[in-house]
Amino acid sequence: VQLQASGGGLVQTGGSLRLSCSASGRAFNNYAEGWFRQAPGKEREFVAAISWSGDFTYYADSVKGRFTISRDFAKNTVYLQMNSLKPEDTAVYYCAVKYGGSSYSDSKQYNSWGQGTLVTVSS
Repeated sequence: VQLQASGGGLVQTGGSLRLSCSASGRAFNNYAEGWFRQAPGKEREFVAAISWSGDFTYYADSVKGRFTISRDFAKNTVYLQMNSLKPEDTAVYYCAVKYGGSSYSDSKQYNSWGQGTLVTVSS
């Protein structure tokens, strides 16, 4: 499956952005999907994930209550709505899909990755 992330940009503290991850190729809707981010000089970290059915969502503590992950089966797209953005949210955001495994937060269990989209939050 090929993934295309979009929606990044520059926003002020407290603002909002919505990231999109569009998929083509294999049946995207059969797989769980996650968002990760990597800030300059830091390791890639888990942000949010959604089960293949869309029934279950998972969030890092740092974004819980501010970010919402959702998926549109008809459009083969997963969204990450980001509200109340903070400067520490600045990073390149990546979407990825996983075909198996029990952990949603472990990047090593994800099989295909998008190219990343840059989110910059100014103070």
